[in-house]
Amino acid sequence: MNILNITGRAVRLVVRRVALATAIAALATSAATVPALAEGFGDRPITLLVGFPAGGSNDMAARIIAPHLGRELGTTVVVEIKAGASGTIAAMATVKAPPDGHTLFASSMSAIVVAPQAFKNPPFDPRKDLKAINLVGLTPQVVSVGPTLPQVKSLTELIALSKTRSLTMASSGIGGLPHLAIELLIDASGGKFTHVPYKGATPAIADTMAGHVDSLMLDAPPIVPLAKQGRLHALAVTSAERLAALPDVPTVAETIPGFDVSTWIGIFAPGQTPPDVIAHINTALMRVMARPDVREQLANAAVPVATMASTKAFETFVDAEYRRWGDVLRHAKIDLAD
Repeated sequence: MNILNITGRAVRLVVRRVALATAIAALATSAATVPALAEGFGDRPITLLVGFPAGGSNDMAARIIAPHLGRELGTTVVVEIKAGASGTIAAMATVKAPPDGHTLFASSMSAIVVAPQAFKNPPFDPRKDLKAINLVGLTPQVVSVGPTLPQVKSLTELIALSKTRSLTMASSGIGGLPHLAIELLIDASGGKFTHVPYKGATPAIADTMAGHVDSLMLDAPPIVPLAKQGRLHALAVTSAERLAALPDVPTVAETIPGFDVSTWIGIFAPGQTPPDVIAHINTALMRVMARPDVREQLANAAVPVATMASTKAFETFVDAEYRRWGDVLRHAKIDLAD
């Protein structure tokens, strides 16, 4: 089974075909529709839940989108962190919330398609208990090293060194995409890395910079500024193409042909949210994602904008990702403790 490019190419093909049409359609919506979008939300704020600690890609994307989405809907969108259990604490809070559009969930694939299949007794079924609204962005992982390996200047050197002695590699938690990317890297390279899971990106980064672990696999957004400052040495990105925010950092595929792993971030609502409310929010969201300033901010944060033509298209995509990553989990034999 070839599990190297399990998600990246499929995502890019879908996104490239619909992104331009989606942006044009959103921009073509006249200013006269804005009052209609604001109806029904009033002064009551919308809570946008994030399932991972502050400073990660989910949090960064949510905070860029939230104020603009609030203006489109005529209310305030408040980002609230409910971190833990690979994002499933926030997911369950969304599942249990009233299905009226006032609770939304900004989530990477970890909480939607990975964690529910890695738990022995999953607390929810994302395809039934959550309603997919739309995709907002993609981001690769970045392989970095800290001060314990100053001599390592490339991914090739890191892999070669790991074959002489076991090296530690941190991630933001068991069962998240960074963890799976580590397993894929080990499988593809024959390297010897001991996975060290943390409860989120921030402690994983802190311990890598402090020299408590040798290397790090993590979503690009929190790594980019640290790499630019020289506080971490970014060796490679896991997408098929180099990341605009780190143009001098090669891809893993330049060392291991075919390696292609990117995570995605989307917006979800409670599963019983009425279709008209979902459509209402999606229209507002697509207007936000078409804004040049939002697209620039997300690109600078290493989360290039990616949207789909409809909520139905995103639902279909999530269902396919659920099956695809289920195969990876079974191959890697990853289980999460309940």
